[in-house]
Amino acid sequence: MQKVEIDATNQTLGRLASKIAVLLRGKNLSSYRPEVQPQIEVKVNNADKVRFTGSKFNTKTYYHYSGYHSGIRARKLSELWATRPTKVIRDCVYRMLPKNKTRDKIIKNLKFK
Repeated sequence: MQKVEIDATNQTLGRLASKIAVLLRGKNLSSYRPEVQPQIEVKVNNADKVRFTGSKFNTKTYYHYSGYHSGIRARKLSELWATRPTKVIRDCVYRMLPKNKTRDKIIKNLKFK
């Protein structure tokens, strides 16, 4: 299994997440085939040192809907970042992966240090 380490210090969230998504899918390899899952493990160092541009940190809101009446929950990025910064990065990368049954398998190769 190939291992790649990324230092997240002073990188913006979206650009970091798109780099990680490309690496996890193996699209940077010359032997890329979309139907084959590559054996690449991405380890992110200094995940809590990611920077945010503009006023996103205080204004961006994430919504979660349970499916029940009045079951919508909203949390600001600043609240999520204070408790679990790695979850914010993982969710951002997860949403950039293809929406099929391989997505859950691919995201398991993302590790944090």
